[in-house]
Amino acid sequence: MFGNNQGRDNYNKGSSAPVNEGEEYDVKIEDLGRDGDGITRIEGFVVFVSGAKLGDEVKIKITSTRRNFAFAEIVE
Repeated sequence: MFGNNQGRDNYNKGSSAPVNEGEEYDVKIEDLGRDGDGITRIEGFVVFVSGAKLGDEVKIKITSTRRNFAFAEIVE
């Protein structure tokens, strides 16, 4: 029998992501992902930003959301 994942997912306790596709945010890139994408957090929720570099302050647009993270692109 499979476990109930209790305690594994502290952020998403049955709720939806705090971001939605199409929304725009002004963010600072805090980290880099293993594929070189920038990483920021919105209300603690991880967002991968294609083409962003560590320390960049950019406006992003959410392009896709998943249960535990989202993808975004820089708005030019």
